[in-house]
Amino acid sequence: MSKHFSLSELQTWDRFTRANFINSLSGFKSLSLIGTVNGNGVSNLAVFSNIVHLGADPALIGFINRPLSAAPHTLQNIQETGIYTVNLVTESMYKQAHQTSAKYPNGVSEFEMTGLTEEYREGCIAPFVAESPVQYVLKFEQLMPIELNNTFLVIGSLQEAYVPAGIQEEDGFLDLAQTGILTSLGTSGYYKTEKIDNLPYAKTT
Repeated sequence: MSKHFSLSELQTWDRFTRANFINSLSGFKSLSLIGTVNGNGVSNLAVFSNIVHLGADPALIGFINRPLSAAPHTLQNIQETGIYTVNLVTESMYKQAHQTSAKYPNGVSEFEMTGLTEEYREGCIAPFVAESPVQYVLKFEQLMPIELNNTFLVIGSLQEAYVPAGIQEEDGFLDLAQTGILTSLGTSGYYKTEKIDNLPYAKTT
């Protein structure tokens, strides 16, 4: 039997309870670390659970950046350099990934504070997370302010990808569950992934 929650009831809750409820309501999400660097070469690392595929041709991927007053460094670095990395999170590193959400001062690298390893690849100025098995590079393309809550949709185009050998199926599908990546629920819940099926493209009969 379902329990009903009205908007008026939700608004009577304290802000943390309400936020946890609403953040969980939309379901499981991808869990990634975005790596950036500023113009002075100081690296930044931040965990995101709202990265979304926007299209395959051109290959576009977006994420929602919180209001600048709450989370300025990632977006500032992306706008300054134009390049950033996305690194999927595994069970062995999720606690460190979670810690990157702490509000460290500008100029302090989350890599150093969490013990995650900066990795640089030729041709990319932004850092990768060495512990991550799936990594890709995005080029900043468009910033779309969302006036309703002062957040931003940040859109990037795929430049490069690094994935383990053996996880790509014949149709191009990446069986990411083989890499041990996690998914998230709300802002603090972490879950393992398991493949159930990979169905063929749906067609009318």
